[in-house]
Amino acid sequence: MRQIAIYGKGGIGKSTTTQNLTAGLGEMGKHIMIVGCDPKADSTRLVLGGLAQKSVLDTLREEGEEVELDSILKPGVFGIRCVESGGPEPGVGCAGRGIITSINMLESLGAYTSDLDYVFYDVLGDVVCGGFAMPIREGKAQEIYIVASGEMMALYAANNICKGVQKYANTGGCRLGGIICNSRKVDGEKELLEAFAQELGSQLIYFVPRDNMVQRAEINKSTVIAFEPECDQAAAYRGLANAIDSNDMFVVPKPMVQDRLEEILMEHGILDI
Repeated sequence: MRQIAIYGKGGIGKSTTTQNLTAGLGEMGKHIMIVGCDPKADSTRLVLGGLAQKSVLDTLREEGEEVELDSILKPGVFGIRCVESGGPEPGVGCAGRGIITSINMLESLGAYTSDLDYVFYDVLGDVVCGGFAMPIREGKAQEIYIVASGEMMALYAANNICKGVQKYANTGGCRLGGIICNSRKVDGEKELLEAFAQELGSQLIYFVPRDNMVQRAEINKSTVIAFEPECDQAAAYRGLANAIDSNDMFVVPKPMVQDRLEEILMEHGILDI
């Protein structure tokens, strides 16, 4: 069983990328569970065809401690098993606690079955402290992939995430598997991401082009592969799934100091100082 955490700047398309990636793996016949680690509880919406999945924390609040697995785990397209950790009531408590509670409960209820090929943790934004670092801090996820684009703040966030991965590499055993580019059609984007990944000692594992088919599928509450399986964007997500499935490059990243990150951005025309 490969346990993978997907990180990235808030709004970068991390949840969309994760769901379309898992659809590609599911189409290949892989057995997958997604654990949504965002208080918005929207990490599995496309896989579930738009169903608003009741989160683990909401279920605990309403039903108490006696929770059955089928009340928090729902099957989606390609048999992908879906769980949403959820979060506290707005303005109350720590959202990261939902991740800890959710994973502990899934373990106690036997959700991590021997037939699973993959478990994906879709983690909120670029926060790698406290509860949100739990998948990497406690060795739940051995592989980390960071979704980024050719935009300055996306790369700034990715570099910070690498600092968290580096910090927990020894104690948690996590390794960076690569950078996934979710393209924003920035000039020279692929070359910039390749240079960025190389500086980290890693790789640009896949370049996902920008295509309105993603939005069309989302409007129809679907992953691209389920909505329009013959389109070019579906082929791109299959390519990403194959790249992840066959990946054998896992490293402790070497995050950059701010000056070096800015140098790379300047070299590729993203930052003008």
